[in-house]
Amino acid sequence: MPISRRNLLLAASAARLFAPLLAPLASHAQGNTWPTRPVHLVVGFPGGSTPDIAARVLAESLARVLGQPVVVDNKPGASGNIAADFVAKATDDHTLGIVINGNLTSSKLLYPSLPYDPARDFTELSLLVTAPLVLVALPSLPSGPAFFDAARVAGDKWNYGSVGVGSVGHLGMELLKSRVRGFAPVHVPFQGNPQVITAMLGGQVQMALVPPGVAMPQVRTGKIKAIGLTSGRSPLAPEVAPLANAGVRDFDLEVWAALLGPASLSKAAQERIAHELGPIMKSADVRQKLFDQGWQAVGTSPDGMRARVKKEAAIMAGIINAQGIKLE
Repeated sequence: MPISRRNLLLAASAARLFAPLLAPLASHAQGNTWPTRPVHLVVGFPGGSTPDIAARVLAESLARVLGQPVVVDNKPGASGNIAADFVAKATDDHTLGIVINGNLTSSKLLYPSLPYDPARDFTELSLLVTAPLVLVALPSLPSGPAFFDAARVAGDKWNYGSVGVGSVGHLGMELLKSRVRGFAPVHVPFQGNPQVITAMLGGQVQMALVPPGVAMPQVRTGKIKAIGLTSGRSPLAPEVAPLANAGVRDFDLEVWAALLGPASLSKAAQERIAHELGPIMKSADVRQKLFDQGWQAVGTSPDGMRARVKKEAAIMAGIINAQGIKLE
């Protein structure tokens, strides 16, 4: 049927009217050309580690919405710095990384020859997940403020375990020592949190800061005791009070994992990830899967991630410099 001049004029008028509303949609559609091949999600820790678990939950959901496989590549070593450096130097526009606190907040100070610059070599995408740490101790030790009273008396005769020099458990305990007068346990590094717990059960160390997923199964069976959380109340360990209740002031610390890409990551990739990541991190299914593995889903903007990194980097720099912490 022939189209009348009147209808053509109406159609042209409608096009002009709705053009501003449709422009963002057209722009997004163009951004959706990314990815054009499989995306690699690089993790600096072995399979089964908490960062690896978070990566695999994210990869499963990202693959569905991106229409391309998302492959988790484990490149463990140097506390995640090997993987972070690999991501920093990637040029294929399809390599992303999952990093932890230290890779962005303390590694530059601890490793003088670090091959990447955390402030310059990455595109921040999102803070994905967080968890408080639990200060755990031998079950024979007192609870609450009495624990710190006993620790002051023990001085450097008590030890604490961590997963290594520069780890969140190590730097967090040194931060705690700066907040509690007379608190002076000696650091003993181990290869992983399971070894820390084993050492505690064997009496080699009296305490440690460990994630809830590691701590709570042992706490609930009475093998170790929870002294307090390094943050406010958390659903990850609802029966454990904050360390503030034991008299510790100005102390707030979490372990986290974040998503980033190389500094060269294209705008198309950044826009597509920003568009898809929000709904993924708000999904009840994803949040539950992460919660079951000891993580709370967050999902921030790039600006939110940058602000968190800047704040924590300043705190960690203060501890590292004040305590003279170095990697031997």
